[in-house]
Amino acid sequence: MKRTPFSSWPCSIARTVDLLGDWWTPLVLREAFYGTKRFDGFERTLGIGRNVLTQRLNRLVDEGVLDRVPYQERPVRHEYVLTEKGRELFSILAAINAWGDRWLAPEAGPPVVLRHESCGHDTRAEVVCAHCREPLRIDDMTVHLGPGFPARHREAALATGRFSSN
Repeated sequence: MKRTPFSSWPCSIARTVDLLGDWWTPLVLREAFYGTKRFDGFERTLGIGRNVLTQRLNRLVDEGVLDRVPYQERPVRHEYVLTEKGRELFSILAAINAWGDRWLAPEAGPPVVLRHESCGHDTRAEVVCAHCREPLRIDDMTVHLGPGFPARHREAALATGRFSSN
């Protein structure tokens, strides 16, 4: 799979898009979240070509999102298990799911509903402030350059007026 230059951009969105930016990778992850672990399970539920699936699974393993764990010795066969890094991607897909339910679901309603087992209620993802727990809304946000922003690009970024240095 051809790599884009986004993996080196000083932007977490660009780096995440570099990992998730084709249409198959989020669907492979969706199936992993639903409990699929074996190659043939991914292939069957997604209707994805073996070569494409192999590329996506290898990339997710290489990036530390999935672990490849042998479950059979002869011939050697593997299961793909979400790592901690992979499990944390659930919130991203849940947020995409919530947006799709609001804007793209059929008139009958959402095709899949998330149930929060801790409280027993159907739910949807909501992005909230980590400090005050209020929903994050675009009109309430400003963007500041963080400590990981490359020093060599800082002056040019500040000159755009889109960022502050705080």
